Amino acid sequence: MARYTGPITKKSRRLGTDLVGNDKAFEHRPYPPGMHGRGRTKESEYLLQLREKQKARYAYGILEKQFRRYYEEANRLSGKTGDNLLIILESRLDNVIYRAGLASTRRQARQLVVHGHFLVNGKKVNVPSYRVSAYDVIDIKPKSLNMYVFQVARETYNEKVVPGWLTVRPNKGRVLVHQLPVREQITIDVTEQLIVELYSK
Repeated sequence: MARYTGPITKKSRRLGTDLVGNDKAFEHRPYPPGMHGRGRTKESEYLLQLREKQKARYAYGILEKQFRRYYEEANRLSGKTGDNLLIILESRLDNVIYRAGLASTRRQARQLVVHGHFLVNGKKVNVPSYRVSAYDVIDIKPKSLNMYVFQVARETYNEKVVPGWLTVRPNKGRVLVHQLPVREQITIDVTEQLIVELYSK
């Protein structure tokens, strides 16, 4: 399960957006890294398109080959390709765990999934890229409910904003997927049309 394991704050600074969520280091230095980080960069059309793709890739923790497969699938579906792509990315199990507030970052959510702490419709799933569907029920395994990370999630639940397509019952460790999200419910700072233009060349 290949993934980017380098310093994500550095990528946030390079791309000009917080890829982690509440990244204090990025807030402290929100300009590109390196000795010329505060200089001006000539922004070509290609650079803008590439930056949007990289934002989405690093935010969701996906390598290029898998990201292209998601794009090709989104392109085959009816509707807007860009919207379809973001819906596919949002419906990954690791992202759903993060959006539900059971993990503080997508990286942490991915690790929790890989370690087998979740059941989907009663069956253990340890694949972060597993795609949830409408009406799925995601549970923390009973043996894992009292882990420190989930205790913190329960105590801080009211501080988090859970999207409308999910319902979370923190005391039970349960997430209900009412539907797949629509574009208006996806809050990531990405202009998906630029990604479509990049891959359409």
